[in-house]
Amino acid sequence: MQSNETTVEAYMAQLPDDRKAAMQELRAVITQNLPAGFQEVMSYGMIGYVVPHSLYPKGYHCNSKLPLPFMNLASQKNFIALYHMGMYANEALLNWFTSEYAKTSSSKIDMGKSCVRFKKMADIPVELIGKLAAKMTVEQWIQTYESAFVRSK
Repeated sequence: MQSNETTVEAYMAQLPDDRKAAMQELRAVITQNLPAGFQEVMSYGMIGYVVPHSLYPKGYHCNSKLPLPFMNLASQKNFIALYHMGMYANEALLNWFTSEYAKTSSSKIDMGKSCVRFKKMADIPVELIGKLAAKMTVEQWIQTYESAFVRSK
């Protein structure tokens, strides 16, 4: 479920009341913990945290006009979703997150390749999401991204 909003503020304003507090808390913990260089934008109809073209001019390999995506946060129909490309590309980071999640939450993790879904707002491990956001610098993400997704010519 993508939004047509063009700013993060407009996206946040249109959220249903039962999601606003959780989304505000997640957004705050992510922005407080992300290393310098990442930029908050609307990306793919969600709140995105990207490496801007000023730091990585090549952009995203699927569409070089787009900045390099790193994390996204979205209010979907039945859950809040956190997308983290670093976990998709770095098995050690994925293993760390799933291990820490099990220590901090009594609910079973609901996860896809890069997506963690939270159906109950009270079950969101906000502090752990902050730690996850801080785990990878822009430089580390670019190196991981190029190793995992960019093919040499």
